[in-house]
Order: sequence, then structure tokens, then C-alpha cells
Amino acid sequence: MQQQTTKPPEKFMKLSRILIASAIGVSFLAFEVQAATEWNVSLWGKRRAFTENVEKLAELVEQKTKGDFKLNISYGGLSKSKENLDGISIGAFEMAQFCSFYHKDKNPTITVTELPFSKNVSLARIAEIYQKVHEHPVVAKDLARWNATLLMPTPLPQYNIVSKTDALSSLDDFNGLRVRGPGGIMGVLSKLGAVKTGVPFSEVRQSMDSGVIDAASFAPHAHLATKTYKVGKWATTNLNLGSANCPVVVNTDALNALSDTNREALLGSVNEAIAFYVDNYDNNTTGAYEKAVTEEGLNKVTFSSEQTTKLNELAESVRNDWVTNNADKFDSQALFDFTAALFAEESKLAMKARDGNTKTK
Repeated sequence: MQQQTTKPPEKFMKLSRILIASAIGVSFLAFEVQAATEWNVSLWGKRRAFTENVEKLAELVEQKTKGDFKLNISYGGLSKSKENLDGISIGAFEMAQFCSFYHKDKNPTITVTELPFSKNVSLARIAEIYQKVHEHPVVAKDLARWNATLLMPTPLPQYNIVSKTDALSSLDDFNGLRVRGPGGIMGVLSKLGAVKTGVPFSEVRQSMDSGVIDAASFAPHAHLATKTYKVGKWATTNLNLGSANCPVVVNTDALNALSDTNREALLGSVNEAIAFYVDNYDNNTTGAYEKAVTEEGLNKVTFSSEQTTKLNELAESVRNDWVTNNADKFDSQALFDFTAALFAEESKLAMKARDGNTKTK
């Protein structure tokens, strides 16, 4: 007897088709999630002129990859600012920004750029100098200890001081002044008796209010962010002893693991991100700071040519000290000479440009 076959109920057939379609949809969704690449980026404080290079980089990378590669920026949620390099080394996150003077023993080579070299170099040129220094073999080897690759500089103008004490009348007044500032600047001021006092960036204003520090040495964006000018009585206009090197760094393994397309999008967006940062800083931040200092009525301290000469003499000794103190760690003389030559060349170009402008007029 022939066995009779029966068709499944229509309701069951519809349910089967729905389940199959759902399974296919989930498979596609899983594939898309797997294909997308997301990096965590550790910054600190709040979004400000100092972080616009990273913000722009994230925007460009997402645009160029049509959302396939995203940089998730966190302001303090991933790590403390002084531990960002440690986090990069263990792969806790893929990208971070840090300042070399926060932990000079962890990254001694790039502190060379914080030495007082020149007072007349544009932000765009500073970015170029930092990029060349970051590519130096001695520097690359130094950062490799942390499984880190220097991706992008954060060029900063000359630092100046805002203080709540009585205005300076001579360089001797630096004696005993408790200042929060980077290595090169504090190296010079320490020779005048200033006391380097370290407090976290987020606590600068509070520390000035409470008297833990007397003064802060910052680039314009940081004075604006911490509002030092709200409690300050005076501000220098031409300290010209250098600035800080606060690069953007990536975990080397994470960089190497990127697809060719995503790596090209990341590396190919660096110069554009820096250009955006420089334009924003030059056209908005510096002027805003100068306006704030004027409106708050701070006394502007401008050093005389004699005082500047004295500061430059001390700066020379600080540069020599840096070479000597790092000689047993790496070829500090070679790296110093390389960096000094870059700054000297930029100074010559700046002078040539000024001379040309003068002749044109």
C-alpha cells in the first residue's frame, strides 16, 4: 500500500519562512557588527582647543570609511591622564593623548621638544618639527617599549604664566614662586628659585584658589579651560621658554591589525586634522585668551631685553643639563642636535619671511 504524504499546514510554512528570513537577517547583522572597527580613545578634561585634532581625526576617519571605523572619544572615562601611556601599553584602549612632562621617565626622548629652543615659530611649523622628531629612530625605539606608535602631534604655542601673587618687578621675584608647568620652562625658572609644584590639570584652578600653587604656566587654551585669569593678578606676555609636547599615540598592535582601508583612512587624515587644529587655535583660541586677560584687568608683565638675555642664558644651561642627564639612556646628543637644527632652520625661515615682508612694504 502506497504511503500517503501530507503537506505541512500553511501556517507552519509561513512560520518557517519567517524563521529562515530572521536567521538570515541575524547572520547579516552579525557580519556587519563583526566587520565594523571601533577604537576607544582616552583623553581628559573636557573638549577644548587642545583636543580638536583628535575630534577632527575621528570625524574624518568615520567619513572616509562610511562608518566602518569609529573612534570613540572618552574624556577621563578610560584612564587618568598620567596613566594613558600605561593603558596603551597593555591595550586597555587603542588611542590616547598624553603630555610628556607628566612622566618624563616613561618617555625621556620626546621631552627634547619641551626644551627652550625658539620664540618665533608658528603652530603649523611646530607640528612639522614634532612630526620629524617623532619619526626619529631613537624616539621610535623609546615609545616601542610601551607598544606605542606616535600618531599625531598636538602643537602648542609658547607657554606664559598667570599668577595670583603681586606682579613681578624683577627676575628675583621668581624665587619661592610655586608654579605648575612643564619641564623646559620649569628647568629655567627653577634656576631662579621657582618651585615646581605638580597638580592635575583638572585641579589647577582649585589649587590656585586654595594657595597650593601661586601660578600656572600654560598655553592659551589651558588658561581658558582652567580660568586661571579669573583669580590671577598678572600674566606674562613674552616668557618664550618653550611649551609642552602632548602627542596622540596608538597601540602598535591595534594599528597593525587594521585593514588596509582603515589604516589608510587613519594615517591619511592626520595632516588634515592638524591643519584644522592649527586654524582653530590661531583664529580663535589665542585671541580669546588675550581678550580674557585684558577684560579681567590682569597686569601684563613683559620682560625687558636684559631680562630676556638672562633667561636665554639659563635656557642654554637647561639644554646642556638635558643632554647630560639622558646620555646614559640613549644618544641624547644626537637627538638634541637633530631637534635643535630643526628649530634653528625654522627660525631662519621666519626671519627671512619677515625681511621679505619688510622689503615689500
